[in-house]
Amino acid sequence: MDYEYEDTEERLISSSRQDGEIDAENVLRPKTMADYVGQTKVKENLEVYIQAARIRKEALDHVLLYGPPGLGKTTLAHIIAAEMGVQVKVTSGPAITRAGDLAAILSNLSEGDILFIDEIHRLNHSVEEILYPAMEDFFLDFIIGKGPSARNVRIPIPHFTLIGATTRAGMLSSPLRDRFGVICRLEMYNKEDLSDIVRRTAKMLGTEIDNDAAEELAMRSRGTPRIANRLLKRVRDFSMVRGLSSVNLAVTKEALDRMEIDEYGLDSTDIKMLTALIDKFGGGPCGLETLAASINEDSNTIEDVYEPYLLQLGFIARTPRGRVCMKRAYDHLGKKMPETLSQLSFTLGEEK
Repeated sequence: MDYEYEDTEERLISSSRQDGEIDAENVLRPKTMADYVGQTKVKENLEVYIQAARIRKEALDHVLLYGPPGLGKTTLAHIIAAEMGVQVKVTSGPAITRAGDLAAILSNLSEGDILFIDEIHRLNHSVEEILYPAMEDFFLDFIIGKGPSARNVRIPIPHFTLIGATTRAGMLSSPLRDRFGVICRLEMYNKEDLSDIVRRTAKMLGTEIDNDAAEELAMRSRGTPRIANRLLKRVRDFSMVRGLSSVNLAVTKEALDRMEIDEYGLDSTDIKMLTALIDKFGGGPCGLETLAASINEDSNTIEDVYEPYLLQLGFIARTPRGRVCMKRAYDHLGKKMPETLSQLSFTLGEEK
């Protein structure tokens, strides 16, 4: 069974979409590939596939977009639709509860249209079964009647493109994953691309921002455009209250420090977890359940929400005996690493 865990409180640096952000994101979304910053390899490949499909006057092959939340999967789906000159119907895996719901959506598509399913890994199994013939043969298969009198009815549907987005590609079933002709992995953004995104967003918000301030925001945004845009709005508030004509580096640092977001993009929750691992358990190894109890947090939330970024930074490691704090975390917190743990950290680093 698939579970989704959200932050118990909406963290400012959470990559998940928060309440009230949908309309704001729709306004800020780039509308063309030229305006879409970053993901260069994905963009270049998609441009070729889109151009070839338009030359053939066919629907684009089904596309699977996967990667961490907040990187622009939904935005990319809308851009693909715009580049193909077709309409896009947006839904999500949890919203399609019955096979009939999906059949109704597919039947109302026009030739070449795009169906975008967010969180496609959460599709109901019975709904997924309906998708297989729809994706391959563009037919909906239904069984009418029961017993010996039951018969199969095939209903043709327009040729369409399914764009699926997921943060957990490994949870897709093999039959579904194999039916996607184009599979794209979205990577975390580098500081340069995030700086460009911050400057673009500031311009759309009617806000002036210095280059140094944009780079500082990018550095603390955990490689995620959604977080960068969210932080920009909060820093803009500080700048306006100070009566400044533009967002500068000084007010940016002040605002982010007051929001307890450090130079790595870590907030108080991340620091609390690292500090507990070091001070209470000698840097580890420490079991997940024990660590969760020590900071009064759900173990699944730690594993799905807090740990991924700390693992990416190399601040912690997962071992058969539990979680271990790495040297980079000790250095960041200004703490001395025990000699025994230092040897273990070196060994883990070599294996990595």
